[in-house]
Amino acid sequence: MATVEDADTRAPTWRGGFGRLWSAAVLSSFGDALRTAALPLLAVTLTDDPLLIASVTACGYLPWIVFGLLGGAVADRVDQRRAMWAVDVLRGLLVAAFAVAVAYGHASIGLLIALAFTLTTLQTLFDNAATALLPSLVPQGALGSANARLMTGQRLAGGLLGGPAVPLLLTAGAAAPFAVDAATYLLAAALVASLSTPAPRRTPRPAGSTLRREIAEGLHTLVRDRALRGLCTATALCNIGMGALIATLVLLVTDWLHAGNAGYAVALTAYTAGSLAGGVANRRLVTLLGRTRAVLLAGGVQTAALVTMGSVRSLGVLIAALTVFGFMGMLWNVNTTTLLQERSPAGLLGRVSSAHRTLAVAGAPLGALLGGAAAAALGPNTPALLAAGFFVLSVAALIPVRRPDVPVVAPDDDGATAHVHR
Repeated sequence: MATVEDADTRAPTWRGGFGRLWSAAVLSSFGDALRTAALPLLAVTLTDDPLLIASVTACGYLPWIVFGLLGGAVADRVDQRRAMWAVDVLRGLLVAAFAVAVAYGHASIGLLIALAFTLTTLQTLFDNAATALLPSLVPQGALGSANARLMTGQRLAGGLLGGPAVPLLLTAGAAAPFAVDAATYLLAAALVASLSTPAPRRTPRPAGSTLRREIAEGLHTLVRDRALRGLCTATALCNIGMGALIATLVLLVTDWLHAGNAGYAVALTAYTAGSLAGGVANRRLVTLLGRTRAVLLAGGVQTAALVTMGSVRSLGVLIAALTVFGFMGMLWNVNTTTLLQERSPAGLLGRVSSAHRTLAVAGAPLGALLGGAAAAALGPNTPALLAAGFFVLSVAALIPVRRPDVPVVAPDDDGATAHVHR
Protein backbone atom coordinates (compact mmCIF):
# COMPACT_ATOMS: atom_id res chain seq x y z
CA MET A 1 0.00 0.00 0.00
CA ALA A 2 1.36 3.43 -0.87
CA THR A 3 1.59 5.85 2.01
CA VAL A 4 2.34 9.47 2.62
CA GLU A 5 4.62 8.56 5.52
CA ASP A 6 5.95 5.35 6.97
CA ALA A 7 8.62 5.93 9.60
CA ASP A 8 11.60 3.58 9.71
CA THR A 9 10.96 0.58 11.93
CA ARG A 10 14.25 -1.26 11.42
CA ALA A 11 17.58 -1.16 9.66
CA PRO A 12 17.99 -3.04 6.38
CA THR A 13 19.88 -6.32 6.51
CA TRP A 14 23.02 -6.53 4.43
CA ARG A 15 21.90 -9.92 3.22
CA GLY A 16 19.23 -10.51 0.62
CA GLY A 17 20.84 -8.28 -1.99
CA PHE A 18 21.02 -4.88 -0.28
CA GLY A 19 24.68 -5.30 0.65
CA ARG A 20 25.63 -6.01 -2.96
CA LEU A 21 23.55 -3.10 -4.24
CA TRP A 22 25.18 -0.81 -1.66
CA SER A 23 28.65 -2.00 -2.64
CA ALA A 24 27.89 -1.46 -6.33
CA ALA A 25 26.57 2.05 -5.66
CA VAL A 26 29.59 3.03 -3.55
CA LEU A 27 32.05 1.64 -6.13
CA SER A 28 30.31 3.55 -8.91
CA SER A 29 30.33 6.77 -6.87
CA PHE A 30 34.05 6.43 -6.25
CA GLY A 31 34.69 5.93 -9.96
CA ASP A 32 32.37 8.81 -10.89
CA ALA A 33 34.25 11.11 -8.52
CA LEU A 34 37.55 10.15 -10.15
CA ARG A 35 36.20 10.87 -13.62
CA THR A 36 34.41 14.08 -12.60
CA ALA A 37 37.61 15.49 -11.10
CA ALA A 38 39.89 14.26 -13.90
CA LEU A 39 37.84 15.42 -16.90
CA PRO A 40 38.26 19.20 -16.26
CA LEU A 41 41.96 18.69 -15.56
CA LEU A 42 42.30 16.89 -18.87
CA ALA A 43 40.17 19.49 -20.66
CA VAL A 44 42.45 22.38 -19.70
CA THR A 45 45.38 20.53 -21.29
CA LEU A 46 43.47 20.23 -24.57
CA THR A 47 42.03 23.75 -24.94
CA ASP A 48 42.17 27.18 -23.32
CA ASP A 49 38.64 28.10 -24.48
CA PRO A 50 36.51 28.57 -21.30
CA LEU A 51 33.30 27.82 -23.23
CA LEU A 52 34.59 24.45 -24.43
CA ILE A 53 35.86 23.58 -20.96
CA ALA A 54 32.49 24.49 -19.44
CA SER A 55 30.73 22.45 -22.13
CA VAL A 56 32.26 19.27 -20.70
CA THR A 57 30.47 19.92 -17.40
CA ALA A 58 27.27 21.14 -19.06
CA CYS A 59 26.99 17.90 -21.04
CA GLY A 60 26.85 16.10 -17.71
CA TYR A 61 23.48 17.82 -17.04
CA LEU A 62 21.89 18.10 -20.48
CA PRO A 63 20.89 14.42 -20.98
CA TRP A 64 18.73 14.51 -17.85
CA ILE A 65 16.70 17.33 -19.34
CA VAL A 66 16.49 15.67 -22.77
CA PHE A 67 16.19 11.96 -21.90
CA GLY A 68 15.26 11.85 -18.20
CA LEU A 69 11.55 11.10 -18.74
CA LEU A 70 12.36 8.50 -21.41
CA GLY A 71 14.78 6.76 -19.03
CA GLY A 72 12.03 6.47 -16.41
CA ALA A 73 9.56 4.98 -18.90
CA VAL A 74 12.09 2.40 -20.07
CA ALA A 75 12.94 1.54 -16.44
CA ASP A 76 9.28 0.69 -15.81
CA ARG A 77 9.20 -1.59 -18.88
CA VAL A 78 12.28 -3.72 -18.25
CA ASP A 79 13.82 -5.89 -15.55
CA GLN A 80 15.60 -3.22 -13.50
CA ARG A 81 18.40 -5.50 -12.35
CA ARG A 82 19.31 -6.52 -15.89
CA ALA A 83 19.07 -2.95 -17.12
CA MET A 84 21.45 -1.77 -14.39
CA TRP A 85 24.20 -4.32 -14.96
CA ALA A 86 23.94 -4.00 -18.75
CA VAL A 87 24.27 -0.21 -18.52
CA ASP A 88 27.28 -0.52 -16.19
CA VAL A 89 29.01 -2.97 -18.53
CA LEU A 90 28.48 -0.57 -21.42
CA ARG A 91 29.71 2.40 -19.38
CA GLY A 92 32.74 0.42 -18.24
CA LEU A 93 33.68 -0.46 -21.81
CA LEU A 94 33.21 3.13 -22.98
CA VAL A 95 35.40 4.57 -20.22
CA ALA A 96 38.02 1.84 -20.76
CA ALA A 97 38.18 2.73 -24.45
CA PHE A 98 38.51 6.40 -23.49
CA ALA A 99 41.36 5.55 -21.10
CA VAL A 100 43.17 3.83 -23.96
CA ALA A 101 42.65 6.90 -26.17
CA VAL A 102 44.10 9.15 -23.43
CA ALA A 103 47.05 6.82 -22.88
CA TYR A 104 47.96 6.92 -26.58
CA GLY A 105 47.46 10.67 -26.95
CA HIS A 106 44.25 10.53 -28.99
CA ALA A 107 42.01 12.45 -26.58
CA SER A 108 40.27 15.59 -27.84
CA ILE A 109 37.85 18.08 -26.36
CA GLY A 110 35.14 16.73 -28.68
CA LEU A 111 35.74 13.22 -27.34
CA LEU A 112 35.46 14.49 -23.76
CA ILE A 113 32.14 16.17 -24.53
CA ALA A 114 30.82 13.07 -26.29
CA LEU A 115 31.86 10.85 -23.37
CA ALA A 116 30.21 13.10 -20.76
CA PHE A 117 26.99 13.25 -22.76
CA THR A 118 26.85 9.50 -23.44
CA LEU A 119 27.59 8.44 -19.87
CA THR A 120 24.91 10.72 -18.44
CA THR A 121 22.40 9.54 -21.06
CA LEU A 122 22.97 5.96 -19.87
CA GLN A 123 22.74 7.18 -16.27
CA THR A 124 19.14 8.31 -16.83
CA LEU A 125 18.16 4.65 -17.23
CA PHE A 126 20.46 3.34 -14.51
CA ASP A 127 19.42 5.76 -11.75
CA ASN A 128 15.68 5.40 -12.41
CA ALA A 129 16.01 1.61 -12.49
CA ALA A 130 17.95 1.68 -9.19
CA THR A 131 15.25 3.79 -7.51
CA ALA A 132 12.58 1.36 -8.68
CA LEU A 133 14.62 -1.73 -7.68
CA LEU A 134 15.43 -0.81 -4.07
CA PRO A 135 11.89 -1.39 -2.67
CA SER A 136 12.09 -5.01 -3.90
CA LEU A 137 15.29 -5.65 -1.90
CA VAL A 138 14.32 -4.28 1.54
CA PRO A 139 11.09 -4.25 3.57
CA GLN A 140 9.15 -1.00 3.42
CA GLY A 141 9.88 -0.32 7.09
CA ALA A 142 13.61 -0.35 6.31
CA LEU A 143 13.40 1.72 3.12
CA GLY A 144 14.40 5.02 4.72
CA SER A 145 17.41 3.47 6.47
CA ALA A 146 18.43 1.78 3.22
CA ASN A 147 18.32 5.11 1.36
CA ALA A 148 20.34 6.75 4.15
CA ARG A 149 23.04 4.08 4.00
CA LEU A 150 23.20 4.26 0.22
CA MET A 151 23.51 8.05 0.12
CA THR A 152 25.99 8.17 3.00
CA GLY A 153 28.19 5.53 1.39
CA GLN A 154 28.05 7.35 -1.94
CA ARG A 155 28.93 10.69 -0.33
CA LEU A 156 31.83 9.09 1.58
CA ALA A 157 33.25 7.43 -1.53
CA GLY A 158 32.64 10.34 -3.86
CA GLY A 159 33.13 13.32 -1.55
CA LEU A 160 35.99 12.27 0.71
CA LEU A 161 37.83 9.49 -1.14
CA GLY A 162 37.39 9.98 -4.89
CA GLY A 163 38.57 13.57 -5.33
CA PRO A 164 41.76 13.30 -3.22
CA ALA A 165 42.71 10.06 -5.03
CA VAL A 166 42.95 11.80 -8.41
CA PRO A 167 46.33 13.51 -7.84
CA LEU A 168 47.80 10.19 -6.71
CA LEU A 169 46.46 8.37 -9.76
CA LEU A 170 47.66 11.09 -12.10
CA THR A 171 51.23 10.31 -11.08
CA ALA A 172 50.74 7.05 -12.97
CA GLY A 173 49.55 8.89 -16.08
CA ALA A 174 46.60 10.91 -17.37
CA ALA A 175 44.70 7.72 -18.24
CA ALA A 176 44.87 6.19 -14.75
CA PRO A 177 41.73 7.80 -13.22
CA PHE A 178 39.66 6.70 -16.22
CA ALA A 179 41.04 3.16 -16.12
CA VAL A 180 40.07 2.86 -12.45
CA ASP A 181 36.65 4.35 -13.22
CA ALA A 182 36.11 1.69 -15.91
CA ALA A 183 37.06 -1.04 -13.42
CA THR A 184 34.55 0.24 -10.86
CA TYR A 185 31.76 0.12 -13.45
CA LEU A 186 32.57 -3.50 -14.36
CA LEU A 187 32.82 -4.57 -10.71
CA ALA A 188 29.51 -2.84 -9.95
CA ALA A 189 27.91 -4.61 -12.93
CA ALA A 190 29.06 -7.99 -11.58
CA LEU A 191 27.60 -7.22 -8.14
CA VAL A 192 24.23 -6.14 -9.55
CA ALA A 193 24.11 -9.14 -11.92
CA SER A 194 24.53 -11.46 -8.93
CA LEU A 195 21.36 -10.15 -7.26
CA SER A 196 18.49 -12.60 -6.97
CA THR A 197 15.33 -10.57 -7.37
CA PRO A 198 11.83 -11.77 -8.24
CA ALA A 199 10.57 -11.09 -11.73
CA PRO A 200 8.95 -7.66 -11.81
CA ARG A 201 5.17 -7.72 -11.47
CA ARG A 202 3.55 -5.54 -14.07
CA THR A 203 0.07 -5.36 -15.43
CA PRO A 204 -0.08 -6.02 -19.18
CA ARG A 205 0.26 -2.86 -21.22
CA PRO A 206 -2.87 -1.90 -23.17
CA ALA A 207 -2.86 -2.57 -26.88
CA GLY A 208 -1.21 0.24 -28.76
CA SER A 209 0.66 1.47 -25.70
CA THR A 210 3.73 3.55 -26.59
CA LEU A 211 6.57 5.09 -24.65
CA ARG A 212 5.03 8.51 -25.23
CA ARG A 213 1.74 7.41 -23.69
CA GLU A 214 3.49 5.75 -20.77
CA ILE A 215 5.54 8.89 -20.08
CA ALA A 216 2.30 10.90 -20.21
CA GLU A 217 0.69 8.44 -17.77
CA GLY A 218 3.53 8.93 -15.31
CA LEU A 219 3.34 12.72 -15.60
CA HIS A 220 -0.45 12.60 -15.21
CA THR A 221 -0.10 10.55 -12.02
CA LEU A 222 2.43 13.04 -10.71
CA VAL A 223 0.30 16.09 -11.50
CA ARG A 224 -2.97 14.83 -10.02
CA ASP A 225 -1.50 13.35 -6.83
CA ARG A 226 -1.10 16.28 -4.43
CA ALA A 227 1.60 14.65 -2.32
CA LEU A 228 3.75 13.60 -5.29
CA ARG A 229 3.22 17.00 -6.90
CA GLY A 230 4.31 18.69 -3.69
CA LEU A 231 7.46 16.56 -3.43
CA CYS A 232 8.52 17.28 -6.99
CA THR A 233 7.72 21.00 -6.76
CA ALA A 234 9.73 21.20 -3.54
CA THR A 235 12.65 19.40 -5.21
CA ALA A 236 12.65 21.79 -8.17
CA LEU A 237 12.57 24.90 -5.95
CA CYS A 238 15.22 23.48 -3.63
CA ASN A 239 17.57 22.78 -6.52
CA ILE A 240 17.17 26.28 -7.96
CA GLY A 241 18.44 27.52 -4.61
CA MET A 242 21.21 24.91 -4.53
CA GLY A 243 22.29 25.88 -8.04
CA ALA A 244 22.55 29.54 -7.01
CA LEU A 245 24.63 28.65 -3.95
CA ILE A 246 26.97 26.10 -5.54
CA ALA A 247 27.74 28.22 -8.59
CA THR A 248 28.80 31.21 -6.48
CA LEU A 249 30.15 29.63 -3.29
CA VAL A 250 33.71 30.16 -4.47
CA LEU A 251 32.96 33.89 -4.80
CA LEU A 252 31.39 33.99 -1.35
CA VAL A 253 34.49 32.44 0.21
CA THR A 254 37.29 34.05 -1.80
CA ASP A 255 35.78 37.47 -2.58
CA TRP A 256 33.38 38.35 0.24
CA LEU A 257 35.27 36.56 3.04
CA HIS A 258 38.76 36.86 1.48
CA ALA A 259 39.53 33.31 2.66
CA GLY A 260 41.34 32.15 -0.49
CA ASN A 261 41.49 28.69 -2.02
CA ALA A 262 42.30 27.04 1.31
CA GLY A 263 39.14 28.49 2.83
CA TYR A 264 37.12 27.21 -0.11
CA ALA A 265 38.53 23.70 0.35
CA VAL A 266 37.71 23.77 4.07
CA ALA A 267 34.17 24.97 3.30
CA LEU A 268 33.58 22.07 0.89
CA THR A 269 34.96 19.59 3.41
CA ALA A 270 32.65 20.97 6.10
CA TYR A 271 29.65 20.45 3.83
CA THR A 272 30.68 16.85 3.10
CA ALA A 273 31.31 16.09 6.78
CA GLY A 274 27.89 17.46 7.69
CA SER A 275 26.28 15.30 5.01
CA LEU A 276 27.91 12.15 6.37
CA ALA A 277 26.76 12.97 9.91
CA GLY A 278 23.23 13.53 8.60
CA GLY A 279 23.20 10.10 7.00
CA VAL A 280 24.26 8.48 10.26
CA ALA A 281 21.67 10.37 12.35
CA ASN A 282 18.79 10.05 9.87
CA ARG A 283 17.09 6.96 11.30
CA ARG A 284 17.07 8.28 14.87
CA LEU A 285 15.64 11.63 13.80
CA VAL A 286 12.95 10.03 11.66
CA THR A 287 11.97 7.75 14.55
CA LEU A 288 11.72 10.79 16.81
CA LEU A 289 9.95 13.20 14.44
CA GLY A 290 8.38 11.16 11.64
CA ARG A 291 9.52 11.38 8.05
CA THR A 292 7.59 14.44 6.84
CA ARG A 293 8.37 16.46 9.96
CA ALA A 294 12.05 15.59 9.52
CA VAL A 295 11.92 16.93 5.96
CA LEU A 296 10.20 20.13 7.06
CA LEU A 297 12.73 20.58 9.86
CA ALA A 298 15.56 20.08 7.37
CA GLY A 299 14.18 22.70 5.02
CA GLY A 300 13.65 25.21 7.79
CA VAL A 301 17.12 24.78 9.29
CA GLN A 302 18.74 24.94 5.85
CA THR A 303 16.94 28.22 5.23
CA ALA A 304 18.37 29.63 8.46
CA ALA A 305 21.84 28.38 7.52
CA LEU A 306 21.64 30.11 4.13
CA VAL A 307 20.58 33.40 5.74
CA THR A 308 23.53 33.07 8.11
CA MET A 309 25.95 32.45 5.22
CA GLY A 310 24.76 35.52 3.39
CA SER A 311 24.63 37.81 6.44
CA VAL A 312 27.60 37.03 8.73
CA ARG A 313 31.02 37.89 7.34
CA SER A 314 33.08 35.22 9.10
CA LEU A 315 34.78 32.10 7.72
CA GLY A 316 34.22 30.24 10.99
CA VAL A 317 30.50 31.00 10.88
CA LEU A 318 30.35 29.94 7.22
CA ILE A 319 32.03 26.63 8.00
CA ALA A 320 29.59 25.96 10.85
CA ALA A 321 26.62 26.94 8.67
CA LEU A 322 27.79 24.69 5.81
CA THR A 323 28.22 21.77 8.22
CA VAL A 324 24.64 22.22 9.43
CA PHE A 325 23.48 22.77 5.84
CA GLY A 326 25.08 19.49 4.72
CA PHE A 327 23.63 17.61 7.71
CA MET A 328 20.12 18.79 6.97
CA GLY A 329 20.62 18.35 3.24
CA MET A 330 21.23 14.64 3.70
CA LEU A 331 18.13 14.42 5.92
CA TRP A 332 16.14 16.15 3.16
CA ASN A 333 17.48 13.98 0.33
CA VAL A 334 17.05 10.65 2.08
CA ASN A 335 13.51 11.28 3.19
CA THR A 336 12.13 12.99 0.10
CA THR A 337 13.45 10.03 -1.94
CA THR A 338 11.87 7.56 0.50
CA LEU A 339 8.54 9.41 0.48
CA LEU A 340 8.62 9.32 -3.31
CA GLN A 341 9.22 5.56 -3.29
CA GLU A 342 6.50 4.93 -0.70
CA ARG A 343 3.94 7.13 -2.40
CA SER A 344 4.38 6.18 -6.06
CA PRO A 345 2.36 3.31 -7.57
CA ALA A 346 4.76 0.38 -8.04
CA GLY A 347 4.30 0.14 -11.79
CA LEU A 348 4.96 3.87 -12.24
CA LEU A 349 7.87 4.37 -9.85
CA GLY A 350 10.44 4.66 -12.64
CA ARG A 351 8.44 7.32 -14.45
CA VAL A 352 7.61 9.33 -11.33
CA SER A 353 11.24 9.09 -10.26
CA SER A 354 12.41 10.32 -13.66
CA ALA A 355 10.13 13.36 -13.47
CA HIS A 356 11.51 14.08 -10.00
CA ARG A 357 15.11 13.82 -11.19
CA THR A 358 14.49 15.81 -14.38
CA LEU A 359 13.00 18.68 -12.37
CA ALA A 360 15.93 18.52 -9.95
CA VAL A 361 18.56 18.73 -12.67
CA ALA A 362 16.68 21.42 -14.61
CA GLY A 363 16.50 23.60 -11.51
CA ALA A 364 20.26 23.58 -10.88
CA PRO A 365 21.46 25.36 -14.06
CA LEU A 366 18.59 27.87 -13.76
CA GLY A 367 19.64 28.61 -10.20
CA ALA A 368 23.27 28.93 -11.27
CA LEU A 369 22.33 31.62 -13.79
CA LEU A 370 20.18 33.46 -11.24
CA GLY A 371 22.94 33.22 -8.63
CA GLY A 372 25.54 34.57 -11.04
CA ALA A 373 23.31 37.50 -12.00
CA ALA A 374 22.56 38.27 -8.35
CA ALA A 375 26.24 38.17 -7.41
CA ALA A 376 27.16 40.48 -10.27
CA ALA A 377 24.41 43.00 -9.50
CA LEU A 378 24.22 42.97 -5.70
CA GLY A 379 27.35 41.31 -4.34
CA PRO A 380 28.78 37.81 -3.76
CA ASN A 381 26.78 37.19 -0.58
CA THR A 382 23.43 37.76 -2.31
CA PRO A 383 23.05 34.29 -3.92
CA ALA A 384 22.95 32.65 -0.47
CA LEU A 385 20.05 34.92 0.50
CA LEU A 386 18.38 34.24 -2.85
CA ALA A 387 18.75 30.51 -2.19
CA ALA A 388 17.11 30.98 1.22
CA GLY A 389 14.06 32.45 -0.51
CA PHE A 390 13.74 29.41 -2.76
CA PHE A 391 14.08 27.09 0.23
CA VAL A 392 11.19 28.89 1.94
CA LEU A 393 9.05 28.26 -1.16
CA SER A 394 10.24 24.66 -1.22
CA VAL A 395 9.13 24.03 2.37
CA ALA A 396 5.77 25.62 1.62
CA ALA A 397 5.30 23.25 -1.33
CA LEU A 398 5.55 20.31 1.08
CA ILE A 399 2.36 21.22 2.97
CA PRO A 400 0.27 18.64 1.02
CA VAL A 401 2.79 15.92 1.92
CA ARG A 402 2.52 16.78 5.62
CA ARG A 403 -1.21 16.11 5.79
CA PRO A 404 -1.86 12.54 6.95
CA ASP A 405 -5.19 12.19 5.10
CA VAL A 406 -4.01 12.93 1.54
CA PRO A 407 -5.50 10.12 -0.58
CA VAL A 408 -3.35 8.04 -2.87
CA VAL A 409 -4.48 8.41 -6.48
CA ALA A 410 -4.14 5.18 -8.42
CA PRO A 411 -2.90 5.47 -12.01
CA ASP A 412 -6.18 4.32 -13.48
CA ASP A 413 -8.76 5.12 -10.81
CA ASP A 414 -9.44 8.65 -9.67
CA GLY A 415 -11.38 7.42 -6.68
CA ALA A 416 -8.88 5.05 -5.17
CA THR A 417 -7.63 6.05 -1.73
CA ALA A 418 -5.42 4.66 1.01
CA HIS A 419 -4.78 5.77 4.57
CA VAL A 420 -1.36 6.32 6.00
CA HIS A 421 0.44 4.22 8.59
CA ARG A 422 1.61 6.43 11.46
